[in-house]
Amino acid sequence: RRRRDGSIDTIVPKRRGVGGIALHADGGIVISGKNICHVREGQTRVVFAKDGVPGFNDLFTDAQGRVYTGSMRSNPFSMEGERTPGECYRIDAEGQATELYGGVSLTNGIGFSPDGRTIYHSDTVPGRIHVHRLDAAGRATPATPISVEGGPDGLAVDAEGGIWVALYQAGSVQRYLPDGRR
Repeated sequence: RRRRDGSIDTIVPKRRGVGGIALHADGGIVISGKNICHVREGQTRVVFAKDGVPGFNDLFTDAQGRVYTGSMRSNPFSMEGERTPGECYRIDAEGQATELYGGVSLTNGIGFSPDGRTIYHSDTVPGRIHVHRLDAAGRATPATPISVEGGPDGLAVDAEGGIWVALYQAGSVQRYLPDGRR
């Protein structure tokens, strides 16, 4: 954290790799990396970890304060060769997580439609955004994915439902509509 006077404070001690950051309702931040943890006032508490999952990348929160994150089961810096697909998890509370879906080759940005009923999830290697509708119980059902050229990475959804995607290979940002049109 950079203070107004220019001094720097370390707020996440001894952490190697951070994929995503969100503010926590009780203060501090929630971060992803080798696990999902809550860091507040120099104290780190693991909220979610999964055996066999070497790491987690981007994360997002919904209106209920739940955290959504994608698992990384293959080297994120290698786009070649076989990949072990990861999953998307919804974390409801410490130690309480639900796998929503799998089949994510290289997890990146996650976001929601303005009504909170559709989740968008960048998958970099195959060049697509997974699209899933969420039912009243929070279960995900697949919808038509959006094909994206240029290496989809982080994403954000605007108030009109436009999906803004960072394209790391293209060095640009592109806006897509939910039906896949630009």
